[in-house]
Amino acid sequence: MRKCTLSLTVQNSPGVLQRIAGLFGRRGYNMDSITVGASEEEGTARVTIIIREDEKSTEQICRQLLKLIDVLEVRELGPSSGVIGRELMLVKLRAAPERRPEILAMAEAFRCSVVDAGQNSLILQSTGETEKNDAFLRLAGAYGILEVARTGETAMSRGELEETLRVSS
Repeated sequence: MRKCTLSLTVQNSPGVLQRIAGLFGRRGYNMDSITVGASEEEGTARVTIIIREDEKSTEQICRQLLKLIDVLEVRELGPSSGVIGRELMLVKLRAAPERRPEILAMAEAFRCSVVDAGQNSLILQSTGETEKNDAFLRLAGAYGILEVARTGETAMSRGELEETLRVSS
C-alpha cells in the first residue's frame, strides 16, 4: 500500500461531501484524511483526500469519483509533481508552571506557537507535515495530552501546472 494524495475540484453545493464519503464507505475504502474548502474559482471547492491503497485500487477510486455528480476533476498528486502537504494541529497539554519552560523549549524545537495559556494548561499550534505532527505528539505525551484537534492534510503540487493524471471532461 502506498500513500496517495487525491485532489478533487467539485461544485460547492450541498451534499457533495456526503456523496464522496458514501462512495468510499460503499466500496470499503478508507480515507486517512479529508479536507474541504473553497477554491480559486467561485462556486467550486477543493477536496483533498489522503488514502493508502495500491495502484489498481487508486485508479478504481478515481474512476468512481469522476462518476459522481458535482465532481468536476480528480487528480492524483504523485511524487513526480512535488506534492506540498500540510496539516494544522492544536494540542492542549497539562502544563504546571514549573514544567512550562521545558514544554516551551520542545514547542520551539518543533516551531509550534502558543495560542492559549491557562493556569495549568497550554494550547500549542503546530503546522507542518503529518509526520512532524506525529513526532511532536509522541514527545508531548510525556507532559499529559488533554486534547488534540487535527485538520487532516491538505496539499497541492509544486509549479504552475502539474501533469494531470486523471481528469474529467
